Amino acid sequence: MIMNKALIGLCLAVLLTAGGCSRQQSDWEKTRAANTTDAYEQFLKKYPSGEFTAQAQARVKELYEERDWQKARDADTQEAYQAFLKQYPEGKWTEEARIRVENFSLAQAPSNAAPAGADTANSAGKPAPADSGAAAQAAKTPAAPAPAPASAKPLEPAGSYGIQLGAFKSSADAANRRWAHLDKEYPKLLAGLTPTVAPKNTASGTLYRLQVAALTEKRAREICKYLKEKSQPCVPIHPGAH
Repeated sequence: MIMNKALIGLCLAVLLTAGGCSRQQSDWEKTRAANTTDAYEQFLKKYPSGEFTAQAQARVKELYEERDWQKARDADTQEAYQAFLKQYPEGKWTEEARIRVENFSLAQAPSNAAPAGADTANSAGKPAPADSGAAAQAAKTPAAPAPAPASAKPLEPAGSYGIQLGAFKSSADAANRRWAHLDKEYPKLLAGLTPTVAPKNTASGTLYRLQVAALTEKRAREICKYLKEKSQPCVPIHPGAH
């Protein structure tokens, strides 16, 4: 008799446990289908140490990061990306946020390159020293017409611009992998270009900047415009800002 009661109790315990597992499984499937922070938080509140707790916690974290990343992208300011990095220093979108912060810094760098032909323009009108014979001969030669005045804004020499396609904290290999990906995705756009990886020391460590140099201003801007339309980071590098 006693053994029968014990067996019945054991069976009931097994049934209750199975029922609990079945309910948790059902709730988990419903939570995954909803796929919202509220749904996962309600699940965690109900099952703080259940079979699916770790998965629910990880998914909540991912959803919050995706929400905050979208806010940063909508704002699209250096301050917004810096705030995101402070909150998620090692998240899914951390590398992308770091690229965009670096791109903002680079875009704000002033151009300090001297215009081509500046030396020639500065020396215009200053005759070169000549001996007396040459001076006499010059006196017999009709004066050449005065040169046309220089334009107010001289054009930059071809090939003095560049583009930056990323800034990576992990390693130079990450920059090289990024280039391989872009080159595969946009072979015609990047045809004939040679990338370089330029390290830069910052307060938080070394950044490995993926850059392409020796471009005209027109091509640099065209490449960046196209890539930005594809949601790819790219910023023109002004002469002297490399």
